[in-house]
Amino acid sequence: MMENKSRLSRPLVVGHRSNGRCRYDPEAKRELVEACLQPGVSVARMALAHGINANLLRKWINQYRENSSSVPPSIPATLSAFAPVLSMAVTKPVKAGQSRYVADVPKSNLKR
Repeated sequence: MMENKSRLSRPLVVGHRSNGRCRYDPEAKRELVEACLQPGVSVARMALAHGINANLLRKWINQYRENSSSVPPSIPATLSAFAPVLSMAVTKPVKAGQSRYVADVPKSNLKR
């Protein structure tokens, strides 16, 4: 597994507002977002390693993508971690209290 920790060139938190919220250095935010856009990097792990909420880091990533036309083309704008769902068909009428499902698997995927 790839090492997800990255060292930022400057501190991420530069101060606190009067309401207690953190103030973040824009350059450090950019470095962190660009590190998260590398293949194989876990956004949640990066957020945890830098002491921020993963949802906040994902918000920064979305803002970066919206505001920057320099996102490398090798990184797709939407990464999906989900596989497509295949529907299952019922082949015969089922009696109450019973269930029967059949899944069709393409023969090219079967190993012999």
